[in-house]
Amino acid sequence: MEKVAAAHLVLASGSPRRRAYLDMMGIAHSVLASGEDEALLEGEPPEEFTLRTARQKAASVAARQPQGTWVLGADTAVVVDDQVLGKPNDLADARRMLHLLSGRGHRVLTAVALWRTGHGLFADFLTQTQVFFRLLNERWLEGYLATGEPMDKAGAYGIQGQGALLVTGITGSYTNVVGLPLAETADLLERAGLYQPFFRVGSPSPEPGGAG
Repeated sequence: MEKVAAAHLVLASGSPRRRAYLDMMGIAHSVLASGEDEALLEGEPPEEFTLRTARQKAASVAARQPQGTWVLGADTAVVVDDQVLGKPNDLADARRMLHLLSGRGHRVLTAVALWRTGHGLFADFLTQTQVFFRLLNERWLEGYLATGEPMDKAGAYGIQGQGALLVTGITGSYTNVVGLPLAETADLLERAGLYQPFFRVGSPSPEPGGAG
């Protein structure tokens, strides 16, 4: 798809998966990871934590950009028993997380915030997906840990990689679990005038009711 020539968009994330999704949508963008601390505040619900972090990422990067720059921030959290699982600190932490997820369901929350320098928050949203894991015996658990894949993933697994072998089903958006819920993000960027689904900026729109 040809890149959309719209107002400049900065992605406040170093995630290659989020970058790939924006590329797939044809949205021209640059990348500047925020480096924001993602510490959970005492007593903070997972939903509020995820939204707050997405906003902070976007605001932090927007503060370093020229007036009028659009910044997209996102944060994904894996939640089990209302406990937020971030990226593991080490192998033992990854093993602990996978034990928690084994043989049961958990929630994946992704918050996305769109900020404009000089104007503030344009809009944000939160998406939730339920993910179900197979029961992991030691062979499966240790084998997955040995791939190294869990170490830079929230919840210690990546559904877009070999972690898909651990997942027996999902309810909700798959792209949300990967890290950027596409349908909702497309709606948000279209509202801001940054995206025209399936069309180049300036190309004619199809006639209503045209033949399929």
